[in-house]
Amino acid sequence: MSHDEDSDDDEMELKRLLGVVSDKGLKTLDVVELERLRVLLQAKDYGDNKKANKSKAKLLKQINSAFYDLHRPRRFL
Repeated sequence: MSHDEDSDDDEMELKRLLGVVSDKGLKTLDVVELERLRVLLQAKDYGDNKKANKSKAKLLKQINSAFYDLHRPRRFL
């Protein structure tokens, strides 16, 4: 597999995961998918697109929060 094929596969996987998040939310992803989405998002460069970079940062915060919730579930008294 060439580097271009890897990046195309990564791009397709990122679009798929973002589609799932857009349609159903982060809670539908398992830990492995959340980690993969985080890795793919961190690697994605949106260049000078400020709006896209802001959305990326917001989603990364939500992913980190979801990881925290999965590993330390909140308990209500």
